[in-house]
Amino acid sequence: MSSELFRPITLRGVTARNRVWVAPMCQYSATDGVPDDWHLVHLGQFAAGGAGLVMTEASAVVPEGRISPQDAGIWNDEQVAAWRRVVTFLHAQGATAGMQLAHAGRKASTLRPWDGTGSVPVDEGGWTPVAPSAEAFGDYAEPQAMGDDEIAALPAAFAAGARRALDAGFDLVELHFAHGYLVHQFLSPLSNRRTDPYGGSFENRTRLAVEIAAAVRAEVGDDVPVLARISATDWTDGGWDGDDSVALARLLADAGIDLVDTSTGGNTPRADIPVGPGYQVPFAERIRAEAGVPTGAVGLITDPAQAEKVVATGQADVVLLARAFLRDPHWPLRAAHELGVDDEVTWVDQYARAARWP
Repeated sequence: MSSELFRPITLRGVTARNRVWVAPMCQYSATDGVPDDWHLVHLGQFAAGGAGLVMTEASAVVPEGRISPQDAGIWNDEQVAAWRRVVTFLHAQGATAGMQLAHAGRKASTLRPWDGTGSVPVDEGGWTPVAPSAEAFGDYAEPQAMGDDEIAALPAAFAAGARRALDAGFDLVELHFAHGYLVHQFLSPLSNRRTDPYGGSFENRTRLAVEIAAAVRAEVGDDVPVLARISATDWTDGGWDGDDSVALARLLADAGIDLVDTSTGGNTPRADIPVGPGYQVPFAERIRAEAGVPTGAVGLITDPAQAEKVVATGQADVVLLARAFLRDPHWPLRAAHELGVDDEVTWVDQYARAARWP
């Protein structure tokens, strides 16, 4: 037997050993944007568990781009040095290492989940968030609408973050354009009320995403893969939708994006989302077919046979798992056994005795 899920995939100059990838998962455990031992252990376990690619949490390209004050970042040399230690371990276990570059926009300066909900006040270590328009997300603090100079600085900030990620040893970068964070806020008419060249028409609302993608591609060169995570729909009338996502994917591919990591939602707290097993996979399948760009599928993909089907039938090129990896950091090793392809994965030496299944 053979498995499409465990067949290597090459994007530009990088080959991941399989198509089971770790999705970005915020840990809310950094200090001043610097990752620590928690991040080493958290991400390292997935590499030892057989993941093809291990992606960092959303890592802010500027301090005010953090979701919470405890989010990781990639805006200074101290962060580069700390991330380098993590990347070295991931590579030693045979995994490809990816960094997600992010800016939270109006969803920045929020409490980490176990501390409650809502925004962190300025006098308690928070800051005033920025956004395309001065419209709050739910009961979060009202953001400040970005000025022309602030918007113009964003492509360079993402490009600088990408350069630092490469300096830390990461093999590829992903641009976070999803889940109601800054670039998604520009994309969606639900959050973008601007009347300048960055608001109004589809061309204007997608301008920032394309500019960031082009700037990052120019910075990293031809051999480094650049991915983009998008929310394929707002699940809300009058919002961003599947047609928009196909059109955006074409633009991003032209700007040098190699794979569209396809999620949904996050830009409005009132969306009616039909959550269920693989509920976002059809969006990845449509973008792959109609935009002609490789895609990743994510969202309640938990069963090995389910994941194999997504890749084997061409619905997506890779699957990205989040909660499934938290429950079982060695998910790929178990999946290979259940699919009958034990010989297509390699156990780390320290755990190899467990490869002899009873």
